[in-house]
Amino acid sequence: MKLVYLDNAATTRVDPQVFRTMRPYFTQKYGNPSEVHSLGRQAKEAVEKSREQVAGMLGCKNAEVIFTGSATESINLSHKGLIEALLPQFQNGRRPHIITSTVEHKAVLETCAHLETLGRAKVTYLQVDKYGMVSIYDVRKEVRPETVLVSVMYVNNEVGTIQPVSQIGRLLKAINHERTHNKPHIYFHTDATQAVQYLDCGADKLGVDLLSFTGHKIYAPKGVGALFVKTGTPLIRQLDGGDQERKLRSGTENVPYIVALGKAVELSQKSKIKRQKEMERLRDKLIKGVLEIPGVSLTGHPKIRAPHLASFIVEGVEGEALQLLLSDKKVIVSTGSACTSQSLTPSHVLSAVGIPAELAHGSLRVSLGKDTTEEEIGYTLKVLREATEKLREMAPDLSELRGAFATI
Repeated sequence: MKLVYLDNAATTRVDPQVFRTMRPYFTQKYGNPSEVHSLGRQAKEAVEKSREQVAGMLGCKNAEVIFTGSATESINLSHKGLIEALLPQFQNGRRPHIITSTVEHKAVLETCAHLETLGRAKVTYLQVDKYGMVSIYDVRKEVRPETVLVSVMYVNNEVGTIQPVSQIGRLLKAINHERTHNKPHIYFHTDATQAVQYLDCGADKLGVDLLSFTGHKIYAPKGVGALFVKTGTPLIRQLDGGDQERKLRSGTENVPYIVALGKAVELSQKSKIKRQKEMERLRDKLIKGVLEIPGVSLTGHPKIRAPHLASFIVEGVEGEALQLLLSDKKVIVSTGSACTSQSLTPSHVLSAVGIPAELAHGSLRVSLGKDTTEEEIGYTLKVLREATEKLREMAPDLSELRGAFATI
């Protein structure tokens, strides 16, 4: 069996079509888009074509798309830039208020914590249910006169639950309509990193003012992302030194990678519904087979979940040991989020949904890609069962260990 790559929620391989499209911009069409000579104009046209491709996916104006280096940078720009722009409206010790959830990506959580530490904002972290789902009623309950930003991700990157983003968007639109002139507008951000390939990311449909995503989850290279900024949304740039990207993101544009992002977005929209249904079929086959292994449970919502992502708790097994054993069998999976897997602490997402720390260490995340086959799913189920049984046989008897410690 060739390598079975099932860690597409962490990163994807660059699509050959994407690579062919970006390649000339390294050695042939290498001009600086800020220059007016022929090579500069050529690069500028390529950047604007990509902007049009991304805007087409989002159903927004071209000028509302800002290219960045990653989803993380997009999130930092949206949150820090918005709060910094709105701070002058707050006097006498009042501070802008942010509502987010406990299961957001660390880019959101740590940016919010940074703003709170600096005294620039107050933050409310919404609890979630056992599936990792945010309640729109909790959002409504936590809105204050000082609330200026709600940030809720579209798809959770660890357990795959789809959040009720469009319902939250409609709620905030109604609240903003009712607000008097002395209360600030509430802006809505969503991290759509795990959603753009499969779900409708129309900005108007979702009701968002800000939307972030990255290229390397959709078969573009690592190092490029985008931020949708609805017209009229106030932002102060976080990188100074130039007037690129509507003066919101200084620095010479990374033309080859921006070209790659545009092409990846274009490809992701072709046969989207057909690809989603096939992905769901393979995902459901995977989930059914994995749950036939004793002592394994599914995390995230059983139905309202992204088509490419399944997450499990495997009792009696360390997730990293399982990951390494599967890797030896040429099956590549993840144990939780790749962004936080270097930490020895349990996943904050699994903790938020109520999974005890000792079980959270046995997490397994499997994320399919556009090239995943039925044969690969079958092989994965076979070696996963074998690896789980082997690790459980190797595990020490915890009751004996407890007895040994009691005699010391």
